[in-house]
Amino acid sequence: MTEFWPDHIRGVTAHARRGSIDNAFKYGVDFVLIDPDSSAGPRLFSRNGTGLMSVNDVAVGGPLGNGRGADWAREAFAARGLSSDTYDLRFLTQPGFLGHVFNPVSFWLALRDGELIAVISEVSTPFKDRHSYLTHLPNFAPMGPQDTTQATKQLHVSPFQDVAGDYTFTFSIKPDRIAIRIFYEHGSEGVIATLSGSRQPLTNRSIIAASLRRPLGTIRTVVLIHWQAAKLKLKGAIWRQRPLPPTEEIS
Repeated sequence: MTEFWPDHIRGVTAHARRGSIDNAFKYGVDFVLIDPDSSAGPRLFSRNGTGLMSVNDVAVGGPLGNGRGADWAREAFAARGLSSDTYDLRFLTQPGFLGHVFNPVSFWLALRDGELIAVISEVSTPFKDRHSYLTHLPNFAPMGPQDTTQATKQLHVSPFQDVAGDYTFTFSIKPDRIAIRIFYEHGSEGVIATLSGSRQPLTNRSIIAASLRRPLGTIRTVVLIHWQAAKLKLKGAIWRQRPLPPTEEIS
């Protein structure tokens, strides 16, 4: 079996808020799609190390700062009845930059014969909280771009939204491109968030190009989150206090 080489997704993420206060933005992002059990990759990419780009298990799969990586994801899928010998596991995430990492959302993908059958959407916040949503179709049927799955919101993500409402997920995982759409809806309020980009093999050259294009890596993500929060506050959005996070890791 050929070892899976990481893919580099030079993508675009867009958010559009709907309801009483409108706000929209679009930014370039860099994601990687990896086999979480493999250390394959170019020299400047590190698994559980401090490369220019890196993915470290302690940062993913479980509580923030105390993750267990692929083992955690497989246990979560098994708890839903998905045996680990029936699918290939992939992880889609923003890589760390010089050791710094922050991912608003990462995705554990279970694929069978190249088709997506289940996803864990791992949501993290600047408030140091994390909750994951495991979604799939009945009987783990393949999920195409025309299919949707739902989950009830459990985590305080934005100080301008209640912990209420529902998420609707749409995933398109193709050999040459990835597109993800998350629609959050609570009454007349909501947010549409998308991530899309082409898949290319991760190389030292693409890592250097990404570092020059977005030199602060995930630090830039945190700065942009605070910038958008400031814009919403100036537009009159009501600030909500952070409630206690859910006790369950996954819903």
